[in-house]
Amino acid sequence: MLESLAKLYNRDLQKLSNEIDAYEHESDLWLIKSEINNSAGNLCLHLIGNLNHYIGHQLGGTDYVRNRPLEFSDKNVPKAILIEKIEATRAMLKQILSNISNETLAKNHTQEFYGGNDTNEFFLLHLLSHFNYHLGQINYHRRLIK
Repeated sequence: MLESLAKLYNRDLQKLSNEIDAYEHESDLWLIKSEINNSAGNLCLHLIGNLNHYIGHQLGGTDYVRNRPLEFSDKNVPKAILIEKIEATRAMLKQILSNISNETLAKNHTQEFYGGNDTNEFFLLHLLSHFNYHLGQINYHRRLIK
């Protein structure tokens, strides 16, 4: 199970990197039009923050400190920095997912996530689904802006 999840996270982080890199004009990453509430840049920061907080910090014990409001308020982060952050997140996930035990997978996740009533295994699947929801929004945003 973990091997498959690691493969999927790696694949989808590569897709995120490709989507961010596909913006011809760096400033377009931060555009908001019509009823679109979040820019691609902010969604990218949110995805990176989400994975580093829930997997890196909570499951892997990293010292990552999340600032969720900044994920949505920070602007004009250079494309190269976003891609560096994606790559650092890929490396973190590879290391942590390869070291999670079956016992940890079977334990319930923290109270922060739906009252702690679901296992870490379920939570890892939930995070992947959440990731892909926003990845699709980024793809759609890029094509709309273009």
